[in-house]
Amino acid sequence: MAFEGLSGKLNNVFGKLKGRGKLNEKDIKDAMREVRMALLDADVNYKVAKDFVAKVSEKAVGEKVMDSLTPAQQVIDIVHRELIELMGNTTAKLNFPSKPPCVIMMCGLQGAGKTTHCAKLAKHLIAQNHRPLLVACDIYRPAAIDQLKIVGEKAGAHVFEMGQTDPVKIAKEGIRYAKDNGFDIVLLDTAGRLHIDETLMDELRNIKRETNPSEILLVVDSMTGQDAVNVAQSFNEALDITGVILTKLDGDTRGGAALTVLAITGKPIKFAGIGEKLDDIEPFHPDRMASRILGMGDVLTLIDKAKNTIDEKAAAKTMQKMQENKFDLNDLYAQFEQIEKMGSIHSLLKMIPGVAGKVKEEDIDEKKMPRTKAIISSMTPKEREKPSIIDAKRKRRIAAGSGTRVEDVNQLLRQFEQMQKMMKQMGFAGKGKGKKMRIPMNMMKQMGNMGGPGGQKPDGAPPSGGGGGPKPDDDTPRSKPTGEMPQKDSGNAKA
Repeated sequence: MAFEGLSGKLNNVFGKLKGRGKLNEKDIKDAMREVRMALLDADVNYKVAKDFVAKVSEKAVGEKVMDSLTPAQQVIDIVHRELIELMGNTTAKLNFPSKPPCVIMMCGLQGAGKTTHCAKLAKHLIAQNHRPLLVACDIYRPAAIDQLKIVGEKAGAHVFEMGQTDPVKIAKEGIRYAKDNGFDIVLLDTAGRLHIDETLMDELRNIKRETNPSEILLVVDSMTGQDAVNVAQSFNEALDITGVILTKLDGDTRGGAALTVLAITGKPIKFAGIGEKLDDIEPFHPDRMASRILGMGDVLTLIDKAKNTIDEKAAAKTMQKMQENKFDLNDLYAQFEQIEKMGSIHSLLKMIPGVAGKVKEEDIDEKKMPRTKAIISSMTPKEREKPSIIDAKRKRRIAAGSGTRVEDVNQLLRQFEQMQKMMKQMGFAGKGKGKKMRIPMNMMKQMGNMGGPGGQKPDGAPPSGGGGGPKPDDDTPRSKPTGEMPQKDSGNAKA
């Protein structure tokens, strides 16, 4: 997970400080030496790490900190503020011109995820009520145009292409097409190379000169560490980029690129790719990222994820069923689906203050939820609505249908029963309309723990996911149909 290694080392350093109570200059000096080593191990540029530690040290040995009742917390606060400063202080937003379309030129080396992130950014912009047009300017890489068409369709974005012709002409015609057809954003998917060369840069300079883009976003692989920073520096010198999209941030345990890009190039990180799905892109918030690095959680991003994924009407209906003590396994299945849309359990737990920094990846069995969904999917509508009717014979059938064991079915039913009792105790059921409803963390944990026993794979290799619930009008197990929802405004435009 993002910054895992750096977070662990910094938390160890600050843990030692907290254990000492009052601090002296030697304590600060020793701690800062460990912080510097942690940053260097995270592949942060040496000069950047040195300057960062110098700034923190200067402020940490001040009278205000040394005489404080909680000096360790004061030091952590200083580190937190300096991390925010290092990554940009404020969230860098896209620059929209007064007159559309806004032309965004996407560039980068091959393999960084440029074409995929064109589609990700398009989908992100569609959610903000924009109409982006993807323009296929990469005529060199085999199947690059086809790839853009595929990911563009999945994102619900229109794709403009002219085949194997001059990329500059394609870009200009794409912008003209956008103006004529009411698209307010144009995303130019330019060609990449395996390495930086003059041919590539000349082509990109020509596209820039002829299209006058509002944004030039460089897509770089965060997992390459300082190589990513070097690439950013080279592209910035040639094109004067306006911002960076860091990809694969979810797999970057070190975080050197994220902490160094701005300091070296002077250009902000505007977006971060945090997974393989088209929804896995988010604006880069320096303050939230600094909190994650220090194990403080990121409740604001968690709220944003919830807002973007949770169906408010469905949530209200679920709450009502909780109040009326009618929450059943169909509702539990729906809750699991909502949680899955928000991302992995581990990534969500890391955003919760008080939990972040204490949860290790190996402690979380991400297969539990799909396994539990498979068990519920093997039940009939009546069994989901009234689990108490599930006897030994039904349990054996459910276990066989889901590829799990009878013990797993029993565990799910016990945990669900406990959850129902918890709801009653918390006042979800019965009267009390004026009460402020809140779901405690232990209830959420209870949901996350459902499924097979702690990470063990049941005999019979359970499926990676289960189908959804059948319609509650019969007593026959069915699987939920799979496949993507149809997308609006998708298609390809050809000159």
